[in-house]
Amino acid sequence: MQLKFRPKKRLLTRMFLTSLSIIALVGFGLAWMINILHAQNSYNEETAQLIAEIPKVAAELKEHDLIPDSSEWLNENNAPERYVIASCDTGFRQVWTSSLAVDRGLFDTCERFNEIRNDSPPYYLNLADDNGYFIYLLVVEIAGNKYNLLVMKDAANLEAELDKFSRLTYIRLAMVLALALILLISAGYWGMRPLVRMRSELENVNSGKLKTLSQDYPVELEGVTQALNQLLIQSSAQQDRYQNAMNDLAHSLKTRLAAVHAITDDATLDKHGASEKIMEQVSQMDLLVKYQLKRAMLGRKGLKQQQTLVAPLVNQLSQMLFKVYRDKQVMFEAHIPIEHVFPGDKGDLMELCGNLMENAFKLCISKVRVSASYNDHSEFVLIVEDDGQGIEESIKQKIIQRGVRADTQKPGQGIGLAVCHEIVTSYSGKLEIEDSELEGAKFIITIPI
Repeated sequence: MQLKFRPKKRLLTRMFLTSLSIIALVGFGLAWMINILHAQNSYNEETAQLIAEIPKVAAELKEHDLIPDSSEWLNENNAPERYVIASCDTGFRQVWTSSLAVDRGLFDTCERFNEIRNDSPPYYLNLADDNGYFIYLLVVEIAGNKYNLLVMKDAANLEAELDKFSRLTYIRLAMVLALALILLISAGYWGMRPLVRMRSELENVNSGKLKTLSQDYPVELEGVTQALNQLLIQSSAQQDRYQNAMNDLAHSLKTRLAAVHAITDDATLDKHGASEKIMEQVSQMDLLVKYQLKRAMLGRKGLKQQQTLVAPLVNQLSQMLFKVYRDKQVMFEAHIPIEHVFPGDKGDLMELCGNLMENAFKLCISKVRVSASYNDHSEFVLIVEDDGQGIEESIKQKIIQRGVRADTQKPGQGIGLAVCHEIVTSYSGKLEIEDSELEGAKFIITIPI
């Protein structure tokens, strides 16, 4: 079996290679331009020096009777130094060659220079003696005569100086590139640190150590972290909704299952009657399952566009609770006008009445009362009260939290009142706990119509 090695794609490597390539391209381009400018500058300096030495050149021209002996200044510049010179006419035909140029056989300098004279300086030629020369063009007028003088200088020394300058330039460039690479690596790892921290925080979120990412990220990552935090919050909220829905469903089904058990143990019912009662409870269970699944998907949002008659549902729940708590012989009162409606979903009303009435039946001594009305502020009011021991003032606000129970002596999960509070809040209503005239607890639900 042949193993194939595929390197991982790294954003940092791509950034390094791209940035270093750009720096190298710009750096070598600048080095090339600097070398050209240095060569041109050297050429211009040499040309300026030769112009300063024109009197000496003129003295050499005088030796060959090319300049009439009309001024004494030529004698002052009659130095022993000799130049490799060629004199050209306006068409760059060679008309005179200095003695040094003759000795080297340089008789075609003007014609060969004419081929490159339109190029940019410095001018470089390999001439007849197979040596390289830098050519300097001097257009001068001496004693009324115009000359196109080509002064040739051996290129070896100048080339050596240019090579030395080029080497120093590229060495400096290499040092700059090395420093740039170090800075790029530092900048890359410094710039990638927020992403490394984000990965670490996401791992902590995955392990349950954190719930959201921290906020102190660079501006460029703020949008990403905000989107991730929103996603994490939504995911956590959805998970909580599913968990709460399952707990609520289990809590709601518990009473219905108890009712089914009571029906099956009721010797006063025949088989047909028991089957009808059981099917009624099963139907309510089916309704509760659908309701809780919808809540798990959508969350608790009050559906005010719906309306539900209160009296029939309360009567149905009371009949079920009579079966469950038949040993207590509870006296139940319902003061609910037949036309009064709950401004919301039937499942919500079933949860509200079911939880409050079940608590009342469970904790009462012998009496439970349910009433519904509309107050002067256009609000629907539902009241459930009993004659039990009531609720201590210190825990009235705590028992609407999940898992908190007022009576730890009786079985329960502390879910019912929390569910009621969530539903009432979703309708922008309020849930209040007071002392009842029956000497027990009084739960008042107020919901705007």
